[in-house]
Amino acid sequence: MLETCQNMLVMLNHVNNMHTFITLYTEINGQTVEGIPDISAVTTLDGQQIDYYDSEIKKLIPKQDWMKEFASEDRFKEYTEFRERVQQTNKINITVLMEQLNQSHGVHVYQRMYGCDWDDETNDSRGFDQHGYDGQDFIFLDMKEPRYVTPVLQGIITMQKLNKDREQLELLKQYYEQDCVDWIKYFLMLGKAALEVSPLVSLLQKDSSSPVECHATGFYPSAVTITWLRNGQQHDEDVDLGQLLPNEDGTFQKTSTLNIHPDDWKKDEYVCVVEHEGKTIQKTEEEIISNKSKLLIINEGKLFIVRCSVFMLMFWVNYPFNELHSDIYTLLMMHTIYKQTDEPRI
Repeated sequence: MLETCQNMLVMLNHVNNMHTFITLYTEINGQTVEGIPDISAVTTLDGQQIDYYDSEIKKLIPKQDWMKEFASEDRFKEYTEFRERVQQTNKINITVLMEQLNQSHGVHVYQRMYGCDWDDETNDSRGFDQHGYDGQDFIFLDMKEPRYVTPVLQGIITMQKLNKDREQLELLKQYYEQDCVDWIKYFLMLGKAALEVSPLVSLLQKDSSSPVECHATGFYPSAVTITWLRNGQQHDEDVDLGQLLPNEDGTFQKTSTLNIHPDDWKKDEYVCVVEHEGKTIQKTEEEIISNKSKLLIINEGKLFIVRCSVFMLMFWVNYPFNELHSDIYTLLMMHTIYKQTDEPRI
């Protein structure tokens, strides 16, 4: 599972101006494992968890300090009521579905992932509403029509029933194309100071003959540029740019490695330049730190494991439900990571 999770994270495509707002709803019918709620919902904004709900605590818990202001506003009530309506609809869906499939017993899992993407540069947006049942694609909303579509025979009855309510379909289209984007803009405005974190930049080298790594970590949002200068000119040769990786706290890290001979440092001047959210950080040869990379790599691996499930959400937007792990063990792991505490961080 860890290897699969790592591969999915590597494949994540973080676009500079793209923002993503996702709610993942899970309902488990017939399970009796202590500690796993029948219903849970997690919402993320650009990969950071912003709230949590489950059927045990029965309330929406803000998960970021900057949500404190929002939790005290009237809009929080509107936001909560919408989430409750979705929960009621999903609960009916799984009950009706089990009756249609003659499933009177056993453990069954209904998942719904909905939200939108918004490009703050082009103003383009895309809504999505995908439903899964027992780990398989079930139905999804085609925003153009709008209408529900199913890839499986079991979903035909539900699809036909939902497509009869044209008024509801138009309301959903409006939400995903307009209201959802408004929520993204609102939350970005609300959490602007907290969401923008500058990177900590270090030049790392195991020994004098090893490549030099320019390592940027702890930054948010994810858009970052790392380049090398040679005598004031951009230098692209002998440079290996690493993948963007998540940290435990929702921030990101990235590395650019310069592979040159030690004598080249004596002949020329090399500078690492990191640009993030309008801020530029430069590091020179005098700031190289030796014998630190090994410890850092170990820490990165630990962070990678801890937060893998959170960032899988970003990949699920374009990933079929039949590739998801819907077994109880996986859900327990997700619940443990997302819930963390029953009290808000405010």
